Amino acid sequence: MSDSKFDLIGVGSPIMDLLATVPFDFLQAHVAGEQGGMVLVNDAEMSAILAHLADAPNTSTGGSAANATLNAARLGLKTTYLGKLGNCPIADTYRQRFAALGIDTSRFKTGNVPNARSLILTTPDADRTMRTDLGAAMTLSPDEITPADFAGCRHTHMEGYLVFNEALADAVLASARAAGCTVSVDLASFEVINATRPWIFKQLASGIDIVFANEDEIRALFEDSDSPYEVLAKRLASHGVIAAVKVGKDGAWIAQGEELHRIDPVVVDAVVDTNGAGDSWAAGFLASYLRGKSLLESGRIASHVGAETVQHLGPIIPDERFAHLKTRLATLG
Repeated sequence: MSDSKFDLIGVGSPIMDLLATVPFDFLQAHVAGEQGGMVLVNDAEMSAILAHLADAPNTSTGGSAANATLNAARLGLKTTYLGKLGNCPIADTYRQRFAALGIDTSRFKTGNVPNARSLILTTPDADRTMRTDLGAAMTLSPDEITPADFAGCRHTHMEGYLVFNEALADAVLASARAAGCTVSVDLASFEVINATRPWIFKQLASGIDIVFANEDEIRALFEDSDSPYEVLAKRLASHGVIAAVKVGKDGAWIAQGEELHRIDPVVVDAVVDTNGAGDSWAAGFLASYLRGKSLLESGRIASHVGAETVQHLGPIIPDERFAHLKTRLATLG
């Protein structure tokens, strides 16, 4: 599909992120559930947590596939995005920010309720705990998804959070395949995997090209707490995919068939916030791999993009820092 209009279409929930740093005891006192990962909440639960914050949170466009699409666009891919915005000023701002970066916004759908938002609470260990009110994004129906949404696109990148609605995720992947797209899925969260493991293996059997997982997600997928990550990466690759397994400060493993690569970590002076780092890693990998670079080259570039992201609050790398990042990436070949 070399004549494709778009290199990449991201598919997921266009969420406005609300960013706050909190002490550990804030989570214990005001947030139900485990530290880390993502849990869905309703408007009232979200408002209750927000009421206890010492300061108003910062805002940033978010959503896993949206973050990856945004950074892939900044890295030079021609991109578009499929997701459902709300009927509120937050939705207008979201669309405008994407358009300003040259991302095609014609495939956004619009709902009749306010936009999705996600509260991202970063603790002193730079871990992030997410509580998300999906708003309009939750109203996206499988009936609204057709192969026409993917026309002219070469590759589809879907966030794993959509799998909470298995019928919707089925419609996305079936339509993308029908349109001739290759497909990648980011497994997104151990909570997603624990809730939908049979669906994931069913779709692996149906054909997925690339799977992104972090250390918690790959262990949850195989219910294996002991095997080395390179073994788990090869196990995932045995399902016919490119397996990209990110292991935080220890780098990553990439496997395809009998091929296995260790991706060295990029060391940073200080980790501020891990929110969006995995999405940035995926963007760096896809922006490289879809332009013909090898798995090893793509993984090295991905590692640099992810490492830059953890040095800032929120998933969006500031423009000045992104310019320096692109200069550094050019030296990697």
